[in-house]
Amino acid sequence: MEFFEVLKNRHSARKFKDTAVEDDKLMKILEAANSAPSAGDLQAYEIVVVRDKERRERLADAAHGQESVRSAPLVLVFFTHPEKSSKKYGERGAELYCLQDATIAAAYAQLAATALGLGCVWVGGFDEEEVVKVTGAKKNLRPVVIFPIGYAAESPRATTRRNIDELAHDETL
Repeated sequence: MEFFEVLKNRHSARKFKDTAVEDDKLMKILEAANSAPSAGDLQAYEIVVVRDKERRERLADAAHGQESVRSAPLVLVFFTHPEKSSKKYGERGAELYCLQDATIAAAYAQLAATALGLGCVWVGGFDEEEVVKVTGAKKNLRPVVIFPIGYAAESPRATTRRNIDELAHDETL
């Protein structure tokens, strides 16, 4: 799919078919995330790949019962890695740069999933401590995105977007 076509076709899918995501597609998604820019090229984030049904159930519960997490055959969980970034950038690295790194990588993964004909949705509402428990993450890692991926069982409609002249400002706000 051509890049601007990917952007046009990216919509949040919250219902998924009971069809596994192929390993080669998962690898392409992870490679896309891995290619994302990061502060100092530190890649101060980690990704947990979750396919296990029981673990997805527990993640859905941690995400306040969001069914997209439960029904997707594949879930990626993106974590910040503050220590990795703080070694080079101090407090700003720990508080901001690792968060930017993780979210840029997640955005690349989201676009890759779309380009591969998969549906996905960005889930940001969840109990962080529970997500850490479910994924077995170290306590110093912070989950920032739960990302259900699969073959969409719905055709999400495009939502209205702001006009460019409402959100982009010349020189000053």
